[in-house]
Amino acid sequence: MLFRLWTRKRSAPPENDAPVDRQEPQMFRPRIGLALGGGAARGWAHIGVLRTLESAGIVPDVVAGTSIGALVGGAWAAGRLDVLEEWARAVTRGHVLGLMDFRIVGSGLINGGRLAKLLQRNFGDVQIEELETSFAAIATEMRSGHEIWLTHGRLIDAIRASYALPGIFSPVKIAGRWLMDGALINPIPVSAARALGARVVIAVNLNADVFGRGTVIQAHGLETEPVEEIPDPRRDGNGGVFRLRKRFRNDVVGAGQGPGGIASVMVDAFNITQDRIARSRLAGDPPDVMISPRLSSVGLFDFHRAEEAIRLGAEAAERALAELADTVAALR
Repeated sequence: MLFRLWTRKRSAPPENDAPVDRQEPQMFRPRIGLALGGGAARGWAHIGVLRTLESAGIVPDVVAGTSIGALVGGAWAAGRLDVLEEWARAVTRGHVLGLMDFRIVGSGLINGGRLAKLLQRNFGDVQIEELETSFAAIATEMRSGHEIWLTHGRLIDAIRASYALPGIFSPVKIAGRWLMDGALINPIPVSAARALGARVVIAVNLNADVFGRGTVIQAHGLETEPVEEIPDPRRDGNGGVFRLRKRFRNDVVGAGQGPGGIASVMVDAFNITQDRIARSRLAGDPPDVMISPRLSSVGLFDFHRAEEAIRLGAEAAERALAELADTVAALR
């Protein structure tokens, strides 16, 4: 039934020259838009959402994505979602670290060249304007803070700009503008999906289950703890270089207990800010249907847990199908 609801655009023509007043009323499907939010490794849940929508016969006419949402949404719009899903399910911790070309100097801890080559291999020189689906990747212009909707040009350039997390990835220059992560200004791009012509907008919020409602904790005291001295690997004659390299990796990504490495702390702080911005923007321009996968168990750098994230995304989309059907029925 759902398949017929979403694929049937109009009724069959009248038979035997039936009078106009006896014809079956025409039925039109409203233009569907999908707004895919940012959330680092939790973004694999978008794959599960798209798979569930496809199984129900729901094919979006418009896709707007921010950060990891731009990557997954762009892959779907370009017909490369199978390739991305296969790669994501095969990723291990070692693969993730292998793609992180760390550097000491520059505008980001990760150069991003290795990821760019991977995208080039899988997407080639696909142009956004050639896609059958209307697509926009959301980015933020440095210095001016302008919200940039990338709707033309090379798809991989738009995706890279949209996920260029400040301090982690280097900004990307497109048409004379230096661009970085769109989640700084529009974490869940409902407004872009509407502007591209969607009448019904489905939004996917990757952080709803992570940050919850947010609150204020008053009069919270801290217990003092002894400061742990970090050994200097330069003074260790046995494997000093290896220890230094391992120490650098742990400082950047993080390992074990504690607040995490530089990258973990930066991304976590960024996602908290993103969550507050998303709530504000969604209050002013709410989606017609919100899909909120329960992803609190998936860490920001857990790219190796794609299978779990995809399953959680699929489950969340399944829960939303009835509401989605009611919304469309009301707009016909």
